[in-house]
Amino acid sequence: METNKNQIAQQLKAVQSIIANCLRNTRISKLLPPQNNIVGSGKMLRAQLTLFLGKANGIDEKSYFHAAAAVEIIHGASLLHDDVIDGGLLRRGAPTFWRKHGVNGAILLGDLLVFEGLDLLIQANRTDLLKELIDMAAQVCRSEVEQELILRGSLGTWQECEQIARAKTGSLFAFAAMAAATDDPEQINALREAGFILGTAYQLVDDILDDSGNEALSGKTLGRDEMRGKTTAITVTKNAPENPIEYIDSLLEASSAQLVVWPDLQSSWNHFLNMIMKPVLSKYLSAGNAASVAKEIE
Repeated sequence: METNKNQIAQQLKAVQSIIANCLRNTRISKLLPPQNNIVGSGKMLRAQLTLFLGKANGIDEKSYFHAAAAVEIIHGASLLHDDVIDGGLLRRGAPTFWRKHGVNGAILLGDLLVFEGLDLLIQANRTDLLKELIDMAAQVCRSEVEQELILRGSLGTWQECEQIARAKTGSLFAFAAMAAATDDPEQINALREAGFILGTAYQLVDDILDDSGNEALSGKTLGRDEMRGKTTAITVTKNAPENPIEYIDSLLEASSAQLVVWPDLQSSWNHFLNMIMKPVLSKYLSAGNAASVAKEIE
């Protein structure tokens, strides 16, 4: 059963309300900027993925709405920390949180958001998802540590670049996908792997955007990867695919192929790819020097 944009828009409002309630009982909400470029804003790709799949699978709404909110909160926390580490000045078209409230403020708010996000899964009585999200968030942190402390300053290999992309970005997409699964272990594993693959593709495109995009289009500070000597899809040359864009497109196809056993679920996955993900990736790749290859992913 396919989900249209209006349905997703209404469900996203419900998820945003859940996110807002996490901070409403604290005085922290007063610090959020009017644009709220921290949580419950932006593209909310991970939440949308959960919503598409949860409806298709007939999952209890409270369960997958809370999971969608939780993954977006954890993602928002990671962005607060990333902006401090990278010295980012712009996020979702607005000044980054640390610029107004300092490094300490951004780190502390990020820490708080992590635990608020995890608590949502307890409220939904999904301790199984709680463990999953903890595991996935830990993978994000491990990859960031490896990229910062081990690989920074080296060219690296394509395998290392892809492993970082899979863990750093694929992990939360993996959670977003499997959070909408039934209790079938085979389906859980398939959705998790599909999410890993999809998130890997997204991060590789983000690497390209950072190198060749423009900040007006992306809404965030760019060029920091090269400045800080990060191992990315742009910097690596060893074993890199001849055409990274074609490779990224093959990853999108591979993510869908994980779900061939469940035709209705695969149809919803493809609907998400075509209606939400591919337009975003194409927009990113249309920026700057990537304009000539953007059409290949449409």
